[in-house]
Amino acid sequence: MSGPVGLDRANLAEHLATAGVPERQLRMRTNQLWGWLYRRGAASYDAMSDLPAGLRRALAERLPWQRPTVSEQQVSSDGTIKWLIRMHDGREVEAVYIPEPDRGALCISSQVGCTLSCTFCHTGTMQLVRNLAAGEIVEQLRIARDTLGDWDDGQPRRLTNIVVMGMGEPLFNYDNVRAALRIAMDGEGIGISRRRITLSTSGVVPRIGEVGHDLRTKLAISLHAVTDELRDVLVPVNKKWNIAELLAACRAYPHDGRPITFEYVMLDQINDSDAEARELVRLLQGFPAKVNLIPFNPWPGTNYGCSPWKRIDAFARILEDAGYASPVRRPRGRDILAACGQLKTQSERARRERVANAA
Repeated sequence: MSGPVGLDRANLAEHLATAGVPERQLRMRTNQLWGWLYRRGAASYDAMSDLPAGLRRALAERLPWQRPTVSEQQVSSDGTIKWLIRMHDGREVEAVYIPEPDRGALCISSQVGCTLSCTFCHTGTMQLVRNLAAGEIVEQLRIARDTLGDWDDGQPRRLTNIVVMGMGEPLFNYDNVRAALRIAMDGEGIGISRRRITLSTSGVVPRIGEVGHDLRTKLAISLHAVTDELRDVLVPVNKKWNIAELLAACRAYPHDGRPITFEYVMLDQINDSDAEARELVRLLQGFPAKVNLIPFNPWPGTNYGCSPWKRIDAFARILEDAGYASPVRRPRGRDILAACGQLKTQSERARRERVANAA
C-alpha cells in the first residue's frame, strides 16, 4: 500500500488521468505530485496544497496510501541511527544512517529477511519472507529524510549517499530495486547521483550485467573468501555462481573508471592469512578494484571471531603494497546491532526468544 511512492511518472500520469485530470494538464500535475513526494516529502495527499481538493480526494480513493511506520528508532553512541520500519502488512525491515563529517550514508533493505544464509551474517539467519515493493524501498529514504529534517530547504544535505546493503540480496529483487534507485537518482526527485549510490551483491552473476546497463551505480561484491571451497561455506550462493564466474562479470561491468569494491569480512583464522591476501591480489589483477576490510561484528549465537587488529593490518599491507586500496572499515553502530552483518529485525528476535522461553 505504498500509494504513489515508487511509481514512475508514466504510472502516476495514468492514475491522475483516471482521477479526472485533463490530458493537457497531465504533465503539470504529474510534476507537481512528483515534487511533493520527492522534493518536499509530503506525508499525505492533504499536504499537497497546490493540487485541487477534488483531485486530492480522488487520488485518495483510487490510489490509497498507507505509509510505513517507524516501530523503533535507536541512536548509537557514535551517532549512527537505526530504524525498525513496519510495512502495511506488519512485516518489518531495518535501515541505518551512518553520519560522517562530510557526508551521510543510508543503508537500505531490499527484502524482508534473506535467502542467502551467509554463515557469518546475522541477517542470514532469518528466513526470507518477501520482497519489498519499490515504494517500500523508497519510503526508507523518505523516513530518513523526515528524521534528519533533510527536505528541500536550501541547506546542505545530510543524506548524501545510498548503500543497498541492508537486509536481503538486492539482485534477487532487482525489478523493484531498479525502480526505486531510478527515483533516487532522478534530478527532479530525490536527486542523489549514481556515483553516490552503491549496490551490493553476494554474487548473483546474471543480474550484474543488467545493473551495468540499467543503472551504472557503484558496485560492491561480498567476496569474503579467495577459494570456492571456503566461499561455498561463507557465502553459499557461490555454489551456483563461483568466484571465476563472479570476477568475469565484474570485469565486464562498466565501471567508468571507478573501482569495484570487494567486501571482505575478517574472520579469525578462517580467511585472514598472508597467503589468502596474496591470492586476493592475484584474483583482482586486470581491473580497478579496492577492498573494504570489515572487522567481523559479533552477534548473539555466532561461532566466528574477529581477526586481531595486527592480523588485519598485515592483510591490508599486502593488498596496499600491490596497489589496491584496502581501508579497514571502522565499525559503526555496534552497540545497537546496526553494524555490517548485524541487521536482523527486532520482531524476528522477539519471536525466536518467545519460542525458546516456551520450550
